[in-house]
Amino acid sequence: MADNDKAPARFKDLALDAADHQALADWWCEAIGYERGPTDDGGTRPLDEPVPIVDRDGDGPLIWINPVPDKGRAKSHMHFDVWGDPDRLVALGATVVRERDEEIEWHVLADPEGNEFCVFV
Repeated sequence: MADNDKAPARFKDLALDAADHQALADWWCEAIGYERGPTDDGGTRPLDEPVPIVDRDGDGPLIWINPVPDKGRAKSHMHFDVWGDPDRLVALGATVVRERDEEIEWHVLADPEGNEFCVFV
């Protein structure tokens, strides 16, 4: 199958936004039998960074518990992260919320109903 015949995105992982992301990561680990994921270098993850949690058995998806500053915003607190081509997704009807830049390594798009999702190239 040619690259153009493939879907413009594929599932990467889940992301859950939280006011207290450290506590929520611990709660979800306890609730679903996950554990905090290791850092790339085996060190300690800074407390203000997102917390990856992983299935102990390796069966479930990676879940990122992300810190967000404002609890009362109107956006959904759960969103998809996908590997994909932002331009092709926009051509399908997504809108650009925020381009990849020096602060973030992904594009933020919204589906036709306004649900935001992150696209990693």
